[in-house]
Amino acid sequence: MIDLSEQDIKILKLLQSDADRSSSDIAEILNMSQSPCWRRINQLIQKDIINKKVAVLNREKLGIDLVAFSTINLRETRRRHLEEFEDRVKEFEEVVECYTMTGSWDYMLKIVVRDIRQYEKFVRSKLLELPMIGEVHSHLAVTEIKNTTELPLNTQL
Repeated sequence: MIDLSEQDIKILKLLQSDADRSSSDIAEILNMSQSPCWRRINQLIQKDIINKKVAVLNREKLGIDLVAFSTINLRETRRRHLEEFEDRVKEFEEVVECYTMTGSWDYMLKIVVRDIRQYEKFVRSKLLELPMIGEVHSHLAVTEIKNTTELPLNTQL
């Protein structure tokens, strides 16, 4: 784990809530000079703590209404099958997150699509076409209670 100062953590909190903030805006909020603030931000980028700055889109306004979590078991969990599955799933734009799992499932995918028909099309034409897939179980999100990209810096650092 990398050692971060209190100022670094405050900068990260501000940036992860709004990456459009300039270093001068952040410096003003934190009551520090602009140049040291800019240097700290660049150090956080160089240390790969800040991976990238992105725009978080409103999927509902774009008509992408369905969020599904699919739990996956492979037919066999040999290294070759795991690596092939992972390489293939990275190619699917609909899969926005993929995790290896402990317990009953090998993987969990978070899939976003326009509607249930698009989900079925995705599962049938892409996911189930992978020869290493043994089982797919679908869990459809009904109501989104919390969705954030912000890490819990206050409680974990």
